[in-house]
Formats: sequence, structure tokens, C-alpha cells
Amino acid sequence: MSTSLEQLKATGTVVVCDSGDFATIGKYKPQDATTNPSLILAASKKPEYAALIDTAVAYGKKQGTTVDEQVDATLDRLLVEFGKEILKIIPGKVSTEVDARFSFDTQASVNKALRIIKLYEENGISKDRILIKIASTWEGIKAAEILQSQHGINCNLTLMFSTVQAIAAAEAGAFLISPFVGRILDWYKAAHKRDYTAQEDPGVKSVESIFNYYKKHGYKTIVMGASFRNTGEITELAGCDYLTISPNLLEELFNSTAAVPKKLDAASAAAQDLPKRSFINDEALFRFEFNEEAMAVEKLREGISKFAADAVTLKDLLKQKIQA
Repeated sequence: MSTSLEQLKATGTVVVCDSGDFATIGKYKPQDATTNPSLILAASKKPEYAALIDTAVAYGKKQGTTVDEQVDATLDRLLVEFGKEILKIIPGKVSTEVDARFSFDTQASVNKALRIIKLYEENGISKDRILIKIASTWEGIKAAEILQSQHGINCNLTLMFSTVQAIAAAEAGAFLISPFVGRILDWYKAAHKRDYTAQEDPGVKSVESIFNYYKKHGYKTIVMGASFRNTGEITELAGCDYLTISPNLLEELFNSTAAVPKKLDAASAAAQDLPKRSFINDEALFRFEFNEEAMAVEKLREGISKFAADAVTLKDLLKQKIQA
């Protein structure tokens, strides 16, 4: 009997590996891979990745006139080094994240994205294999709109917790979005002091809602469920465009033969009554509607802060190596 992972792929879902530890990626044969500062930080502490850090540090030392400029250049190069190695393993795209500190600065996000793409191209990797990952703030969505329409750079809008963010992202022409399933569940469990079955999981329901809205209104933006806490959340979203899954949950699916029927379907979504809404040209409306969702506001803030903090920790590690 085929594994649950094989069955998941058979539903039409593209499986993506959510890891900076590329040594573990190949086993599960994902199409794409995603990274973030937290994953890169964890991987960078392993001795097998020391050579990548050395390459990045050697590059960074030749850039800029201050230590801080050298550290920034080193981090950019390290992200690209990880991405480059991952792309040797997977046939598709890798997501590389813009510094979360730029989440509220459209132009800074655009500039950093262009810098990352330039570094990839200098290393022989074309932009069509890269997704620039940006937080789904108003400013981040606008940065994605500029990158997609003016530069032909595909974007992954991450830290997504609401349909408001998803609608604006689709209107911006984002290539892909990453609604965070597990973090939504975390919030509801803490707020309501109860557990949820996979079928009633609020994170799963959020992705279902976004998927159905996109298919109903013909948006091409890919829906990629992310941040899973258990395999039940994953199998409830079988049929979703993409799912990005951590190695430990991929391993569970790989070792299971439990049935994974298709749950999400574009044809049935098209028959639903889902009125079309618009936010991309109305910042005030976007901010008001988003602000009405306490969970989304809290989890977006928390996510940006965590990614930014891990990026600072990673920079401190690189700074020590530069000054050694």
C-alpha cells in the first residue's frame, strides 16, 4: 500500500519541505522547499554547515565599510548559500526570506529582495527558481505587488492569518501565500482553553476558506498551507495547492499508510456563494478589517518579532566570525 505521503501527493497537492537542514530534504522528494531565519539559525549551529558559513563570512568581509554592513552582506550570502544547496536537491523553487525588520517598509523590502535575487544570479541561479518571502503586512503586500509587476520576481507572502491578508495578496498578484495553520490553532487553544479535532481545527478552516475564495474568483495565486502542528491538519487539507511540511511530520506521513482522501476541491469551491471583496487600493479598509481579527493581529506581531529576533541572533553569530 502506498504511504500517506504518496497519497497526499496523489490528491494534487504539491509537497514542500519546510527546513533549512537540506541534508534531510531529499528523502521525501518534495517539489519545493521553504526556509526562514529561525530554520537557518537552527541549521547553522550544526557542524556540517560550517563551510557555508565560512563562504558567507569570506564574502561579507569584502563588502561595505562598517562591520554592520559586512554582517548584513554575510547574512544575505548565507541565505543564498543555503538556498543554492537546497536547489541541488529539489526540482522546483526555494523560498528565501526578507529580513523581518523590513516588514513595515515597502521600499526596504523591495531593495532587499532585489539584492537577494542579484546574489542568486551571481551564483548562476535564475530568479524563476526563487520565491522571495515577505510578511503579509500592508507594506509587505505592496512590496510583493511591486516585485511581481515591475521586476518579474515571484513572492511568497508569509505570516498569513486572515482572509483579509489573503484577498489583498491575490489582488497584488503574489505568486504564492503561506497561511499559518498551526499558529492559528495555538491561539484558539490558548484563548478558549480547549482542544480541537482536525476537522474543526480553526487553522484548517482558515486555509479552506482562503482556498475556496481563490478558486471561486479565479485567482492564480497558490495557496500553501504552512506551520503544521500534527499530520491531522495536513491530511484535512489534502487537495490544497501546496503544503509546506516540517521533516518530522514528513517522516510521520512517510511511515504511515493511513488513507488520505482529497478534501479540498476547486470545482466544488466554484459552486459556493462567496461574495468578492477588495482591499488592494484601500489601505484604511485593509487595516480596519485586519484589526478586527485579534488572533491575526497578535500572531502577525508575534511572528515578525520571532523571525526578527532569530535574524539578530544569527547576525551576532556571523559578527563574531567576521571579527575573529
